[in-house]
Amino acid sequence: MLGFAGWYDNQPYRDFLFYTPFQHLLFIGPIIYCYTQSLLNPAFRLSKSNFFHLIPGILYLLYSLFMWIYDKYIFKDYYFYKDGIDKDFESWYHNLGLISMAIYFIASIRYYNLYRKLMLQVVSYADSILFKWIKTYLYSFLIMLVLPILFNVITVFYPQLNSYTGSWWFFLFFSIIMYYIAVTGYANPIVTKIPFEVSVFDKKPALLLATNFSSEEAVIDIEHEIFEAHTSPEIETWKAKIESLMELQKVYQNPELTLTDLAEKLDTNAAVISKTINQGFGLNFNDFINNYRIEAIKNSFQQGEHKKTTLLGIAFDCGFNSKATFNRAFKKNTGLSPKEFIEKL
Repeated sequence: MLGFAGWYDNQPYRDFLFYTPFQHLLFIGPIIYCYTQSLLNPAFRLSKSNFFHLIPGILYLLYSLFMWIYDKYIFKDYYFYKDGIDKDFESWYHNLGLISMAIYFIASIRYYNLYRKLMLQVVSYADSILFKWIKTYLYSFLIMLVLPILFNVITVFYPQLNSYTGSWWFFLFFSIIMYYIAVTGYANPIVTKIPFEVSVFDKKPALLLATNFSSEEAVIDIEHEIFEAHTSPEIETWKAKIESLMELQKVYQNPELTLTDLAEKLDTNAAVISKTINQGFGLNFNDFINNYRIEAIKNSFQQGEHKKTTLLGIAFDCGFNSKATFNRAFKKNTGLSPKEFIEKL
């Protein structure tokens, strides 16, 4: 917009636009990737290894600084800018920026999917912390990646658009999407409580970090979406202990029950309980606890509790923390909505 306002035609504004890098394309991908990690993982900290991702962007800044020093103080005229074209618009820089953003988009989506699998394994309220809006802003990021490809395709048929004045719409939409991502991020503050470490590109299980309640770490299997039941003497032993705990203490009524909580009550670690639930019951932890909650709700319906209080009140008493989660879990367990189930009683 400064260029359209005539800054490229007048000094000192022309040099200001030439030598100041405004399009930080090599920073966008790493920052969104780190931002995604910071949202989902309370253990995430900016470390020296994270700054490795910023090296390409820093090199471009140094490249811009070198051009300014050489032209201004050594050559004392336009050497790098003798063609009068701003380096921010060079195709090699845009293509490299596109590749960088594509790589970090894949890494961000992968990180979110691993987080989703892990939460289903370690908390009983996974629906409330899956933060589906994060996928929305990541897909907005994808649109931002597709935009330059679309622009290049269109310019094949309309070459006049591939000019300084003709490409204004590309930069306008690029900016709108970038601001949408920023606003969406600030408009959805979230708090995660489960710290973890995970290898994004290697097929390794997640490492659930030690919490305030336990000094132990536990390796949690997140490679599978669906678990098949297996039996062994050890699993059968722990399976019986878990069933006894659920029936006698009704721990599923705790809406914030976690895998670590269950492990502490049975004087073991989270890895043992996770393995037992996955292999002994063929379920992830979230579905396992929700099934107990649904059975308790069904018993309440059969005893006529729904005639004395609201369905949501019964759901809250049995451990659910939202209406949407209750309805979704009930439908998954019974194939019916709560109202349809009551009508069939």
